[in-house]
Amino acid sequence: MRIVLSLILSLALQSLPAADMPTFKLPPGFQVEELATGLPSARSLAWGERGTLFVGSRRAGRVYAVRDALGAAPRVLTIAEGLDMPNGVAFRDAALYVAEPQRLLRFPGIEARLDSPGEPEVVSELPYRGRLHSWRYIAFGPDGRLYLSLGAPCNVCPVDDETGVIVSLRADGSDRRVEARGVRNSVGFTWHPVTGELWFTDNGRDLLGDERPPCELNRLRERGLDFGFPYCHGGDIPDPEFGDLGNCADAEAPVQKLAPHSAPLGLAFYTGEQFPAEYRGALFIAEHGSWNRSKAAGKTGYRVSVVWLDGNRAVGYEPFMTGFLDGQKTLGRPVDLLLAPDGSLLLSDDHRGVIYRISWRGQAAGGEAR
Repeated sequence: MRIVLSLILSLALQSLPAADMPTFKLPPGFQVEELATGLPSARSLAWGERGTLFVGSRRAGRVYAVRDALGAAPRVLTIAEGLDMPNGVAFRDAALYVAEPQRLLRFPGIEARLDSPGEPEVVSELPYRGRLHSWRYIAFGPDGRLYLSLGAPCNVCPVDDETGVIVSLRADGSDRRVEARGVRNSVGFTWHPVTGELWFTDNGRDLLGDERPPCELNRLRERGLDFGFPYCHGGDIPDPEFGDLGNCADAEAPVQKLAPHSAPLGLAFYTGEQFPAEYRGALFIAEHGSWNRSKAAGKTGYRVSVVWLDGNRAVGYEPFMTGFLDGQKTLGRPVDLLLAPDGSLLLSDDHRGVIYRISWRGQAAGGEAR
């Protein structure tokens, strides 16, 4: 049944009518191409040491490898299937780490055996309180530890040191510790290229209206900070039910309030040399898009945005790549961003099962690509 469903998803993605194909809009000089297709539910991204792009998924239960990803003929392989929402992927010391809701897995020496990866090792069992917000995001930090999100198992509810937190652990699964508290559901984090501080997105709660609360871009300036969930949202909105559990004045405020219900996921500081100089140090965010705004209000997200920074202060927040909506019809949903070795920016889309490559080609290339 799982194989049949995966085949149906693959065929559906390959047979989209032309009217359902996105026409993307970007600043002049940028272009978008489809780097790899046929990856149903493509989610988190990670680079291997030999140029392999690893891709997690959610509903598809698969982990993909795109061999020779930046070469002339990238090849997509399925290296694991039948997993439980393997959203998070990370690579270190020749091994691929994959996060399921209840387990952290490792595929040792993976790039030497992409055609026959074998069964993964179980690195660690993970805290689990139910399905909601249980898809994990993982990444290795500059300290060599593996960071992992443990989302709140609810729209809004009290949390503890095993829910509503970002934790880290050693590569062998030991010494788990809390890095950030009061985090409702982070599905994307990265580290500042100069300071080494953790920056992360957080999805705001539902059922406070179309325009409240904002989603968040946050900065962890020291370990153990509390970002307010469930008692405070967006830095200054007390929760109507759980506001007495804390004070907004004591919660760490976001660096930038993001569009409400936009579901910001992956993010990446631009540190490459390909884009124009003004983009160096800018922060790109994949906004997966809302499901819970009224028809009259319209959808939010469904785009890649850019946050302009002056040091640790946000000085601008605007769309960078749009075209994932046709009116209110969904044509694509951005998930994760990854800087490629050549300075281009990769973007996953779990609606179409595609990895895009965003490149700078100069003014003559124009600002649209299909």
